[in-house]
Amino acid sequence: MKSKFKADLKKEQKLTPLLDSYYQKHLKHYSFERISQLKKQLQGIDVILKDKRSSKQFYVDEKAQLDYINESLPTFAFELFYQKNGVQKQGWLFDAAKKTHFYALITSIYSDEEDHFTSCNITIVNREKLIQHLDEVELSQKQLEKIISKNPIVHGKLNLEQLNPKSKGYLFFSTKNKAEKPVNLILKLEYLIKIGVAKRLV
Repeated sequence: MKSKFKADLKKEQKLTPLLDSYYQKHLKHYSFERISQLKKQLQGIDVILKDKRSSKQFYVDEKAQLDYINESLPTFAFELFYQKNGVQKQGWLFDAAKKTHFYALITSIYSDEEDHFTSCNITIVNREKLIQHLDEVELSQKQLEKIISKNPIVHGKLNLEQLNPKSKGYLFFSTKNKAEKPVNLILKLEYLIKIGVAKRLV
């Protein structure tokens, strides 16, 4: 597990210059500061965006599909739970300790040689608006916890009454193939844009 974590970290660092170039090009009204302190990163802050017009600050958590290089997936996995030393822990979406305002979902990451990234897509998601929307469609933190507790031995996809699995999303349990056994809410990127909680940056 550790070596995979280190490999992912290395990939993330190699991806950074490409992301920074996109921020500079497409976020003209913002200056940005990349965060290197681990404490802040653990609070869900990879980048601080500063609005040049109002001086407001926004905390951005970058989430990259590094397991799918040179592939274009229409969905993104939002972590609800994971296990550490056999204990279930709160995933990053509903974690109250996270200070994240926006997620930068990095998908369609293309590479022409190992660890040299040439292009990617970035979808910016307003965390508060997403959580609010889930609440409105009866998929609040408590409601999702109830659904998950009723399906303790599921591995793989679980369709939800509230979401069309083809156009919106579903739950996915990785109980057999990942050490952390995450439970993720898989959502279609186009759905997030359609309901107004996300915008495609590039």
